[in-house]
Amino acid sequence: MRRQAVSSSNVAEVGYDEGQRTLEVLFHSGAIYQYFEVPPQIFTELLQTSSVGKYLNTNVKGNFRYARV
Repeated sequence: MRRQAVSSSNVAEVGYDEGQRTLEVLFHSGAIYQYFEVPPQIFTELLQTSSVGKYLNTNVKGNFRYARV
């Protein structure tokens, strides 16, 4: 999955597979998480938000199944 860099103190890159509806997040710590069944709108909003970390905490974490890769 291709990821793109984002401006965040906690998150380095994010990527999205629309066919699989999977959001992938690479943290500056090196940890990679995949979140499943994420609607495309969530990824669009994530790219447009002024705070990627805050958006993830509010709208993604706890709302979607995930796995650490």
